[in-house]
Amino acid sequence: MAGITLNCDLGESFGMYQIGNDEAIIPLVDAVNIACGFHAGDPHTMNKTVQLAKKHQVNIGAHPGFQDLQGFGRRNIDILPEQAYDLVVYQLGALQGFVTIHDMQLVHVKPHGALYNMACNNRELAIAIAQAVHDVDPNLILVGLANSELINAGEELGLQVANEVFADRTYQPDGSLTPRSEADSVIHDIEQAMKQVYEIVTTGKVTTINGDLINIKADTICVHGDSGEALHFVQRIREIIG
Repeated sequence: MAGITLNCDLGESFGMYQIGNDEAIIPLVDAVNIACGFHAGDPHTMNKTVQLAKKHQVNIGAHPGFQDLQGFGRRNIDILPEQAYDLVVYQLGALQGFVTIHDMQLVHVKPHGALYNMACNNRELAIAIAQAVHDVDPNLILVGLANSELINAGEELGLQVANEVFADRTYQPDGSLTPRSEADSVIHDIEQAMKQVYEIVTTGKVTTINGDLINIKADTICVHGDSGEALHFVQRIREIIG
């Protein structure tokens, strides 16, 4: 379990819409992935979330996604690699401004939603995203699904990478996440989620949706901040990994 961190996707409120429980969750995690205004978030929320992260000395990461507020960035969009590159650079720049004025450091980048899942399986898209991160700052850590094309692309460019596993998502036999369009893709039961986390951190394996046991590398555990169970999941995971 040593060295495994806990991260959460937060900063996803925008306008009059309140999403997540950022103030309660941020003190309990090691890193926060902040929405950059495309799939969620807005300038005020980005600023506020950076300030919360600074207050609690939590690592700050950018969470760039598709420009798709209506679909919360979770709908696949047919995008060229060069467009994905621009998309990521643009959003990193937006968050970097708030990080700079609060005298903090941008530590990592984790693509969001459909962009993340597509890049985990599409080598060209993964390379474009990794290149964008590298070109903005080669010292940034690229966070991606464990054993995915996104991790491979980051390593090939010499980026430090973090293999990510999920407390609240189920896995397919090939190590990918079960698509949200399918039943049982999201874990809502806290005991089921904690059983999965404990299995991953103690054995380096995860039980897939069909009962297979596959190898998985875990550098960081993610909880989705927009789920109603997020705070309870984070509290329990903190007990498991310390």
